[in-house]
Amino acid sequence: MSGASAARVRLFGVRHLSPAGAWHLRRFLDEIRPTAVLIEGPSDAVDELRHIVHKATKPPIAILAYTEELPVRTVMWPLASYSPEYEALRWASEHGAHASFIDLPSRVVLALQERRGKTSASGPEFPAAGDGRPDSGKVEQATESAEGRDGERDAGGESGIDEAEGPRSVPGGRSEDLASEYLPPEERESLYDRIAAIAGEPDYDTYWERHYEHNLSPQAYREAILAFSASMREMSIGEERVRAAGEFAYNAVRESYMKRRIADAIADGHEPECIVVVCGAYHASALENLDGAMTDEEIAGLPSVGARRTMMPYSYYRLSSLSGYGAGNKAPGYYELMWRCMEDSRMSELPHYYMSSIARKLRNSGTHRSTAEVIEAVRMAESLAALHDGGQPTLLDLHDAARTLLGRGDLGVVAEALAGLDVGTGIGSLAEGVSQTPVQDDLNRLLKQLKLEKYRTAVAQDLSLDLRENRRVKSEEAAFLDLRRSYLLHRLELLGISLAKKMPSSQQGANWAEHWVLQWTPEAEIQTVEATLLGETIEVAAGYTLAQKLAACASIAEASSLIRTACLCGMASQLEAGTAALEGLAADSRDVVQLAEAVRQLSVIISYGDVRRMDTAPLIPMLEKLFLRSSLFLLEASACNDEAATEMVAAINGLNGVAQEHAEAVDEALWVRQLEELSARDDLNPRLSGFACAILMERGVLSAADCEQEVSRRLSPGVPAELGSGWFEGLAQRNRYALVSRMSLWEQLNDYMAGLDKEQFARALVFLRRAFSVFSAREKVMVAEVLGELWGVQPEQAAELLGAELSEKESKQIEELNDFDFEDF
Repeated sequence: MSGASAARVRLFGVRHLSPAGAWHLRRFLDEIRPTAVLIEGPSDAVDELRHIVHKATKPPIAILAYTEELPVRTVMWPLASYSPEYEALRWASEHGAHASFIDLPSRVVLALQERRGKTSASGPEFPAAGDGRPDSGKVEQATESAEGRDGERDAGGESGIDEAEGPRSVPGGRSEDLASEYLPPEERESLYDRIAAIAGEPDYDTYWERHYEHNLSPQAYREAILAFSASMREMSIGEERVRAAGEFAYNAVRESYMKRRIADAIADGHEPECIVVVCGAYHASALENLDGAMTDEEIAGLPSVGARRTMMPYSYYRLSSLSGYGAGNKAPGYYELMWRCMEDSRMSELPHYYMSSIARKLRNSGTHRSTAEVIEAVRMAESLAALHDGGQPTLLDLHDAARTLLGRGDLGVVAEALAGLDVGTGIGSLAEGVSQTPVQDDLNRLLKQLKLEKYRTAVAQDLSLDLRENRRVKSEEAAFLDLRRSYLLHRLELLGISLAKKMPSSQQGANWAEHWVLQWTPEAEIQTVEATLLGETIEVAAGYTLAQKLAACASIAEASSLIRTACLCGMASQLEAGTAALEGLAADSRDVVQLAEAVRQLSVIISYGDVRRMDTAPLIPMLEKLFLRSSLFLLEASACNDEAATEMVAAINGLNGVAQEHAEAVDEALWVRQLEELSARDDLNPRLSGFACAILMERGVLSAADCEQEVSRRLSPGVPAELGSGWFEGLAQRNRYALVSRMSLWEQLNDYMAGLDKEQFARALVFLRRAFSVFSAREKVMVAEVLGELWGVQPEQAAELLGAELSEKESKQIEELNDFDFEDF
């Protein structure tokens, strides 16, 4: 195909997220009436074209391609209702023209992505097509699988350089233009700033909107876009060749492939002048002739990987640059409003719609603004535009006017309304069953079956669950609706699908109550696609994931936690495997902290087994074994330092709770004997001995007389501070109301502190400060009353003395205590 022949092909350079680009393209197509519309996009996504133009499709949406093997790598092509590519596909469908994507196939993009080492660790990014910047690409790189990233997902993103280059990661999680990538550091941020400054605009985005989005003259628009993009390509191409040969080569490969697809369309019988090529404006000059079109041998030599594709809803937030998507715009919601005004031939009314929408949002939040103020805000925005010789206000002009008139000078008044209108909370939708993976289909089915579809929005919503049987309904399915919802949400959590997040329930201690926050995001959809490689349904994928985690777990606490996860997910088949793994890990363990955590987890599972309709009887023997080991090694583990004692206190507390709750299953008598031994021993950690003493008092095992005798022994003169005060710290961690009422205890503590020398007193204060830090305000008042009586002063005086502000000298002394050296004991 000669260059002259190719020159007759109609090229239309666009910016991906451009209402004006879409508006002008639609009219250009009406004028040319092409037989073929060739669009920059993955050429192997043929099956997705009909879904994009389906009457039930509501943008924003995206084509998602992903590798068939772990770790999953993904790449995306999002579309908004005002994307020129979307309008091109709609026009072709409505007029019976041939439409196809002509960019590199997704399987090749994924392979090149891996070879170039440009993988993103944080989520989808999709540079926009041809905004006049060379960075305005269309392919959005998404994520690696959870296995490839240790389960970490970030809402930020690293994006590709441009439609010309495909997906690419850049440092800092932002997509940067060619100038930023290739110019010297001192010039990296000045190229677009210079363009804006020359035009008399405060920033490049405002420059672009005023000179291109507001340009509704077809001929002037096309000429301006082509001239601007040619200039930008010329400015950046030299630097690109010198500084990033790999990027330039990738750019050349894509353009060579697109030339071949254009040549193929001509070979199929389409007259060149009846072909319209919609591409990023940056590529338009490169595609003016077909010299260097890719050959069959070169196509066969392109690297590729096994890949699949699907369609998915998208959100305006993810299309916005606020999400870290470098080729997005700041205000997709605003541009959607602009697009509707263009379509209705009411572009001049955009400022009125915008300001009235802001006023409505303010009114809904309780801040009233009059119609007169709205009118004045519109007039001010138009005046600001006139100062820049603009035909109508830009978004920046609208913001300034809204802040001044509707916010009355305070940005905080209108900030939330501006953000809501500019970005928008809308998400796209697809026809049921459209090009979905099996797991996506299963999730959609479950959301519908469990009446959770209304929660699939970009706005976070609360969901409270009552897992108990609802006896007011007839069917079993309805009776356990919330329980089945809980199973699904826990399975999604296990799979790393961030559709729902479990929050603390207001019904504290109630094992039948759960509180979740649900919010749909594109990341959640991508994570669902990743799960396809783990199983065909949510349940199968969750079961596989849990089995893998059990096989890999190396600690008792982890194994017991996974058993609890199996119960929460309603996967009874995994309980047996979890129990076997736990038994193997615990067989020779003497780690009381981990054993106690496993006991606690098993206790919780057994306690709420009925409400979750799980047979937890097989777990009782394991609970008995682990509790027995914990009791037998309690004394050995209590010979520990002060740091380890903190974990041991929690372990003892948990074991004691299990002994009381499951007294019929565990050896409670052995546990009490071990506590008595720990309480009496002087060679173990004193804080643990004091804590054991407090538990025995609470249980009624230790009489009042025995308690006073132990207090007298532990707080007698000559006992080192770390032993006496440390023991009191442990004693004070339980049943503090009972301690406060024992005057003899405070008398002995007072005498003990008075008998210490200066160094020992400083040591004792460290322990006592820590002990009293857990007292509530009411308990501290009670202590003040006791000490007031002990010191012969009014309780109010004691409370005032103890609660008074510290002097500078006292504060300095406290700071010295914070740096107290414990190494010598």
